[in-house]
Amino acid sequence: MEETVKISKDLERAKLELAILYEISNAMRTTLKLDEILYIILTGVTAHAGLGFNRALLFLVNEKDGLIEGKMAIGPETGSDANRIWNQIEHQKMDLDDLISVYKDSGHVHQSSFNDQIRHIKIPLKEQKGNILTLGVLDGMPLLLTRETIQNYSADPIVNLLHPEEIAVVPLKAKDKVNGIILADNFITKKPISKDDLRMLIMLANQAGLAIENSRLFELTALRSHTDHLTDLWNHGYFQFLLQEEVEKSRVNQRPLSLLAVDIDDFKVYNDSLGHQAGDTILKDLAALLKGYSRKMDYVCRYGGEEFMIILPQTDKNEAFVIAERLRQDVEKYKFMHEEILPNKKLTVSIGLATFDANGSTPSELISYADKALYQAKHKGKNNTCF
Repeated sequence: MEETVKISKDLERAKLELAILYEISNAMRTTLKLDEILYIILTGVTAHAGLGFNRALLFLVNEKDGLIEGKMAIGPETGSDANRIWNQIEHQKMDLDDLISVYKDSGHVHQSSFNDQIRHIKIPLKEQKGNILTLGVLDGMPLLLTRETIQNYSADPIVNLLHPEEIAVVPLKAKDKVNGIILADNFITKKPISKDDLRMLIMLANQAGLAIENSRLFELTALRSHTDHLTDLWNHGYFQFLLQEEVEKSRVNQRPLSLLAVDIDDFKVYNDSLGHQAGDTILKDLAALLKGYSRKMDYVCRYGGEEFMIILPQTDKNEAFVIAERLRQDVEKYKFMHEEILPNKKLTVSIGLATFDANGSTPSELISYADKALYQAKHKGKNNTCF
């Protein structure tokens, strides 16, 4: 009889576990956006309808820079926070789909100092001694640190930040390659992490690693399709999309928006004298200069030929003119290859400026006005900014 009851309980637990993993797996298939994938993973780890850990952290491997980088953390900062959040979820009868929908609608994780702290963590992959993240990445094996074994990592920055009594460290893998790490613990309830808990976390991590890899491949493909192959700036097609998006945002939020049309002066002279390969070098150098001297919020795009467009969100005409003049002067000061063959012995640019909605309320109107202002700058003798 007891054996029958045990088998029945084991079957019920197995059905519940499969249902949870199936629900999380389905949720991950609803998007290819990396931030949404990460949120779904961590919600699946922490939600009452998921694995039910008190908090979870996710780190990704940045092979290019040789770093393990903090990307997202979900969980209350204190016991009172936990009770408030859990009571709210229980009162509203929120399931996993509801929690994910809240994120997709708002576009961000609830801001917390805990999440901010995690996002600022960057640990070199070569830093192996006494570090649970690099150990997880390089060994590629799950790790459960208990009260006894966690003392061996007293110098670890994550251990010092979280102060866990025990913590699960599980690698995320795609094609036998570790691309991230999940950490999870029960720092409020103090519920021991069982073998079944760890097994479920490993099963979820196996799906998560593939979802992250697919998302990264999708984002890389999207980036390449939107990028100009010569200059690595946004291409003409994506510029049109970005400008439409920013115009809509400015219209809805009643915020300023400006557009700069930037054109190389006497570029035909340079091309005809030195050839198109030398001209391509100039275009690449100027693109890097414009991007390097622009703000993070700006969009620097190649419009076509030797003309560039720079979208300046939240920027009025006066601010845009200051930015345009600074860029123009920076270009004039820069030492370009063989620029001495140009009429003025210097490579310079002319800039036309348009502002929403003083100079147009649609993308096409703004582009048209910026081009007319650019023509005016050329007519004034080049190396000018006009609006």
